[in-house]
Amino acid sequence: MLRSRVATLFVLTLLAGGLVTRAAAQQAPWPTEGWSVSSPAAQGLDSMPFVELVRGVEDGTFGNIDRLVVIRNGYLVVNERWENDYRTLSRGSSSALGCGWETCADPDDVHQYNYYFPDHHPYYMDRDVHSLQSVTKSVTSILIGIAIMRGEISGADALLLSFFEDYDLSDVDDRLSQATLEDLLTMRSGIEWHEDRPFDSTNTTLQLEWSDDWIQFTLDQPTDADPGEKWAYNSGGSHLMSGIIKHSTGKYVDEYAESYLFGPLGIPDYHWKQTPTRYPDTEGGLYLEAEQLAKIGYLYLNGGVWDGERIVTEEWVEASTARHADPVNQAGWGYGYQWWRLDRDGTEVWAGLGFGGQFLLVMPEHQLIGVANSWNLFGRVDQSILRGLMEAMLAAVGG
Repeated sequence: MLRSRVATLFVLTLLAGGLVTRAAAQQAPWPTEGWSVSSPAAQGLDSMPFVELVRGVEDGTFGNIDRLVVIRNGYLVVNERWENDYRTLSRGSSSALGCGWETCADPDDVHQYNYYFPDHHPYYMDRDVHSLQSVTKSVTSILIGIAIMRGEISGADALLLSFFEDYDLSDVDDRLSQATLEDLLTMRSGIEWHEDRPFDSTNTTLQLEWSDDWIQFTLDQPTDADPGEKWAYNSGGSHLMSGIIKHSTGKYVDEYAESYLFGPLGIPDYHWKQTPTRYPDTEGGLYLEAEQLAKIGYLYLNGGVWDGERIVTEEWVEASTARHADPVNQAGWGYGYQWWRLDRDGTEVWAGLGFGGQFLLVMPEHQLIGVANSWNLFGRVDQSILRGLMEAMLAAVGG
């Protein structure tokens, strides 16, 4: 592995600690055109937990970390970037996920769903936009909320199959006819799905990505529970959101995002992978730059308002980050409308989580946002940056 530091504002912002007062922190400019820079100390944070976190990245504790961003009170207080040589890292890698640099035997194996090939992952075609994987789900959930606010979707209680009347529903289990949009959003639709083995061809999500029509593939899956009864992580269900947006608004989800989310927030650059039927991949196909992803967290910190404009309702922010399914694993995490709840030591933590090490953390009580981008598909990792980032953020506020 080859790694070198290419850019950092961290040391500079530490030196600038006395230049921004706590009063000014309450009046941070909206970051539509870019984040205003401060330091952890100036925003009332202990800087040492972040110094130690960065040291852990440098030591290789967390694997291949690409970006680390922390926002406090609307100010960028940590901004770290590392270069990882993914050509070297991926060379020789081969599994159901794809094949690495100088490893693919067939040119047809080099495509957007080859997770080892460095032209497509983690950065897209040498641009700064980074694969978010399943953080895409959390962003798309906001678009569902926007469509409800605009009256294009009647509400979360709408019947799921009402959005797919143009598809072949002849083999759909009768139980699915009772499922609602909320059941889908909370991963409790009842559709049987298996994706706990990401490197195995038995993974239903890999089978989805190899199919010609992702929506029909998902609708054709058997059910193994009544809607609302069982929580099961289901990326196919998340992709159905792409069809729901198109059916309800007449726009593909990427077009809809440009008009009503990315445009207002000043997110100028993104990539969104498309399925064979042109639908943008809403289970894991969105790429954003780390500082732009932090804007999604800031929108939620501000109850769905951006610079005086209502983007999504406060009720949707509350509902999508609520613990509808609780708990969903041994760690005690909860799940909302495609958002996770990772509450720790009495602190609410809203999160978008993605394969390979993509993390968006929001701590509303502390006006804190953390973003980490990684690509940990190659070799052993001592510790997930998720745990390290959460602990650093909490320690920085004295939690």
